[in-house]
Amino acid sequence: MIGMAKWKVWTILALVALGVIFAIPNLVSSQNAEKIPSWLPHRQISLGLDLQGGSSLLLEVDVDAVMRERLTNLVDGVRTAMRTQRIAISGLGADANGVTFRVQDPANLEKARDEVRKIDQTALVTTQSDGGVRVQFDPRQINDLNQKTMVQSVEIVRRRVDQIGTKEPSIQTQGKNRILVQVPGLDDPGRLKTIIGTTAKLSFHLVDQNASISDAKAGRVPPGDELMPADKEVGADGKPAQYLLQRRILVSGDRLTDAQPGNNPQNGQWVVNFAFDGVGARQFGDATKANVGKLFAVVLDGKVITAPVIREPILGGRGQISGSFTAQSASDLALLLRAGALPAPLKIIEERSVGPGLGADSIKAGIYSTIAGFVLVVIYMIAAYGLFGFFADLALVANFVLIIAAMSMLQATLTLPGIAGILLTLGMAVDANVLINERIREETKNGKTPLAALDAGFSRALSTIVDANLTTLIKMLLLYIFGSGPVKGFAITISIGILTSMVTATLLVRFLILLWIRYRRPKLLPV
Repeated sequence: MIGMAKWKVWTILALVALGVIFAIPNLVSSQNAEKIPSWLPHRQISLGLDLQGGSSLLLEVDVDAVMRERLTNLVDGVRTAMRTQRIAISGLGADANGVTFRVQDPANLEKARDEVRKIDQTALVTTQSDGGVRVQFDPRQINDLNQKTMVQSVEIVRRRVDQIGTKEPSIQTQGKNRILVQVPGLDDPGRLKTIIGTTAKLSFHLVDQNASISDAKAGRVPPGDELMPADKEVGADGKPAQYLLQRRILVSGDRLTDAQPGNNPQNGQWVVNFAFDGVGARQFGDATKANVGKLFAVVLDGKVITAPVIREPILGGRGQISGSFTAQSASDLALLLRAGALPAPLKIIEERSVGPGLGADSIKAGIYSTIAGFVLVVIYMIAAYGLFGFFADLALVANFVLIIAAMSMLQATLTLPGIAGILLTLGMAVDANVLINERIREETKNGKTPLAALDAGFSRALSTIVDANLTTLIKMLLLYIFGSGPVKGFAITISIGILTSMVTATLLVRFLILLWIRYRRPKLLPV
């Protein structure tokens, strides 16, 4: 090819061919995706929340709850340790920053400090000469704990959303303690809120049958016990029933490896069957073996689901949770247990739903605006530059195909700002051709031959084109790093469009012009 290396020619032809191949699947609806031939790629552009409809939730993670729980466990650990070592203490309690208590006999102060350090080696223990002890945590440890809580919360939310069966959800952090969840195509936002907002912290406790439940309800709760309401069971007074449980957790739900809904073969009621890992199976077996005949409470998020009597030891590491479940509630509970418990409670602070009808209207408006913008650009380029403008329009079509193909390959999500980005890209793509054509026009006026004018036009305009596109790419990178979901979608489409236009506006247009020159041998260029 005159004035162009063969490897460049084959590269641009191969890119355009691949672009067509990867863009074709988007002409078929997702419902008819199985009709796409097996030799073609099957990846399609995913529609965002504003185009497909769905639900968006902004969640706030109560990171302070993790520290409160840690302090509560520390209080229980101190109480147990001091009782075991026969160290008399008073005033044991927790505040927002730590745990304080007083050792009655100052001679036991050093021993008490050593016992506290055994409970939590990361805690800072300070003592006073009058027997006062304060236990608190380093601010850096608290900050690390909060960060771990956020990372774990995002992962648990992602697992739960994935198990609902939704396609292409968007889950990302905002600020220090917020999570943005966007689920396109979800037709039941209420279920999404229930599944995401449930902490799902499961534990197994013994019911304290030696203490008086009436005394506990009157405020006289024995040390080491706690009063806990039932989930659905109602007492004689019409209020939720209450159980007096030992605070010590015999088996934690963290040891679960599987949970599935099922039916009780004896009465046909819905239940949740669960299985423990090796350590959990041993703990569960030891707990049931040592407490045959006692009530064994299953607690979920601070409520007793059921409290059956242990008839015999359960040694296989498998069990069953019953509690007036429906098929849906049993399935949801199994889902929550499989995904794992949230480390901290979540609060929904913003909820937004987009109906599929509104999304369809957005798509229609986006298509109309894209077509209108494309037609206007085509008309202008032909009117301004004639045949060379027509070549630029052909490159514009190829550029659009390459954008669709690239987004399909990357499984990018197309949003309404993304459509705006494509429309803007179509206008920006011909900027390079405007620069090239104007430069060719100037060189032609200066009396250069067609090939010399073409070479000067493309080579001298290239640096300007690269500089302009590079600065735009830097701006899009910053938008992607610091922007939210829709802004990121806009940045992605613009970036892809810039990269593809660099290929089509320079290589493809030059190939078309040189191909025309080879066969027509013009003495003057039509610019």
